[in-house]
Amino acid sequence: MNLSVPTSVRDSKHRLSSQAMAFVLAGGRGSRLEELTDRRAKPAVQFGGNARIIDFPLSNAYNSGIRKMAVATQYKAHSLIRHLQRGWSFFRAERGEFLDILPASQRVSENQWYLGTADAIYQNIDIVDDYNVSYVIVLAGDHVYKMDYEIMLQDHVEKGAGVTVGCLTVPREEASGFGVMAVDNNSRIVDFLEKPADPPGTPENPDQSLASMGIYIFDWAFLREILLEDAADISSSHDFGHDIIPKIVADGRAYAHRFADSCITSGLEVEAYWRDVGTLDSFWQANLDLTSPIPPLDLYDRTWPIWTYGEITPPAKFVHNKGERRGVATDSLISGGCVISGATVENSLLFTGTRVHSYAQVEQTVILPQVNIARSAELTRCIIDSRVRIPENLVVGQDPEEDARWFRVTSGGVTLITQRMLDHRASVLEG
Repeated sequence: MNLSVPTSVRDSKHRLSSQAMAFVLAGGRGSRLEELTDRRAKPAVQFGGNARIIDFPLSNAYNSGIRKMAVATQYKAHSLIRHLQRGWSFFRAERGEFLDILPASQRVSENQWYLGTADAIYQNIDIVDDYNVSYVIVLAGDHVYKMDYEIMLQDHVEKGAGVTVGCLTVPREEASGFGVMAVDNNSRIVDFLEKPADPPGTPENPDQSLASMGIYIFDWAFLREILLEDAADISSSHDFGHDIIPKIVADGRAYAHRFADSCITSGLEVEAYWRDVGTLDSFWQANLDLTSPIPPLDLYDRTWPIWTYGEITPPAKFVHNKGERRGVATDSLISGGCVISGATVENSLLFTGTRVHSYAQVEQTVILPQVNIARSAELTRCIIDSRVRIPENLVVGQDPEEDARWFRVTSGGVTLITQRMLDHRASVLEG
């Protein structure tokens, strides 16, 4: 069923989103991103040139009309909290708008941090009560996509669901890595399977499966009761995927909502775009997706902007045009404050404040903010952490065995470079 909401409903003051709050779970480290999350939580990792991963669920909520939000943090949250304070401080309490940052703060017990995704909300029940909302939308803080939650809310209310689960339609042979929903002809979830070896198909297509996106909509009164019961269950892991959702499925009150029914496209995207950027390979690929002539995710869509901290920078600059010393970039995204000085950049994404010096070559590489690449360096298929100083003549991406001596090389052939790795390499070679 396609529940596209007409413009008259979207502009109405009676949108269901005005009665909802978004609760974003952003406490996890994201260990599969390896050294990228040594100093920051995964939702705080930069993405797309000037944004952070968490900006996507927050922007979706804001663009959907939601003005009450909370972000639960835990692991190394400083950079995430700083970003939220700088980029998301425009809410006005006098208009009933809020964005609360909820660090794990031993509110239930002096020795108890957030024990699971459900526990993160349970420990803040009194705060959610103060919002005086009818619906709670639970969101993961580490996925990249554009979605109108108002449409999913409409679906939730229309079905009278206890919980509505956002689902991706994926090829059945690829579904084993997800939590998979088996549904009936009315989209009621009849079974929830965690990473099944033989995923169930959908009623309309046996070759496709419905995979959970980690997006849940509840009536708050119903969720509140479930959380209290779960907190009293000493055998529970206090997690939505493992405990809460399966219980509601067993009671027959869980429904699936297909992402294709509420994804946002500008007209350029060919299909619904959602990415879990939780591995180095997927993070690298999703960023490079944006460099395509017609990217699968349109960040230039002004009707559904991705809000973020708007750092003030000068325009990107390209200098020198003599012989082989030419500052040029092709099929690339170059952020503000970057200087391409007599260097060549191809099919790459450069974040704010990066400098690439003469005769350097950068190809298929994602470069986080404030990186300096010295003369004659050659980088291919890399991720460069923020504030890294690439030395002269360093060559990475041509000899996997040599790269693996000093850096982290993924199964997909992408090389992660951090300053600590470079410092170790320098000390060994000098010693």
